[in-house]
Amino acid sequence: MRFPPPGITGVAPPTMEPMRLLGTITPDRPLLVLAVQEEAGYLGDGLPVLLTGMGKINAAASLATVLAQGERPSEIVNLGTAGALRPGWSGTHEIAQVLQHDIDTPVLKALTGKTYGAAITLSDAAGPTLATGDLFVSDPAARDRLAQSADLVDMEGYAIATVARRAGVPVRLVKHVSDEAGEGADRTWRESVDGCAKILAEWVRGQGL
Repeated sequence: MRFPPPGITGVAPPTMEPMRLLGTITPDRPLLVLAVQEEAGYLGDGLPVLLTGMGKINAAASLATVLAQGERPSEIVNLGTAGALRPGWSGTHEIAQVLQHDIDTPVLKALTGKTYGAAITLSDAAGPTLATGDLFVSDPAARDRLAQSADLVDMEGYAIATVARRAGVPVRLVKHVSDEAGEGADRTWRESVDGCAKILAEWVRGQGL
C-alpha cells in the first residue's frame, strides 16, 4: 500500500480528522472503505483501502472526495464493526437495508413535503437492517429504541451507501458484530476490534476480492 496519489493529500487541518487512501483505485477492482486503521490492520496490500475517520460527515466527505478526483472502482465495499441491537446477533453480515437513525424524517417531511434520510435497500436477499448515526450506542435505552427498526448499529454505513448510490457505483456494507450496543460497549469494542479486523480480512479473502 502507499499514501494518496497526487491531488489527494490526506492532509487536513488539526480540527478535521484526515482521510487516508492506501493504494490506487482502478475500475477493475473494488475499493474497501473503513472508518479507522484498527479495523483495517489485516487487509494486506491487494486492494485499495480508504480510511475515512469515524462518523457520517467524515465518511461522506472522504468517499465523495476520492470519487470526484480519481478513477471509479468496480464497487465499494464498506467493512467495519457494528453493535448488536437485539440478542442473538453475532458474526459477519452483509447488510440488506440501512437507515439513518439520528435524523427526524417525519418532522422534516411535515415541514418540507420531502423525505430526508429514507431507508436504502441494498439487497433483496435476507439480511439485517443497519441503523447509522453519529452516536456510539452504549446506553440500553438508546439500544432498545433503535432495536424497534434495526438489528445492528454503526456510524458510517448510511453515509457511504448514499455517496456510492449518488455516484452510480455499486455498494455493499459488510459488518462484524463487535459488541451489544449496551453498557460497556466502548470497552468491549476496544477489546474486540483487533479480532474483528482479522475476521473482516478473512471475509475479504474468502470473497476472492
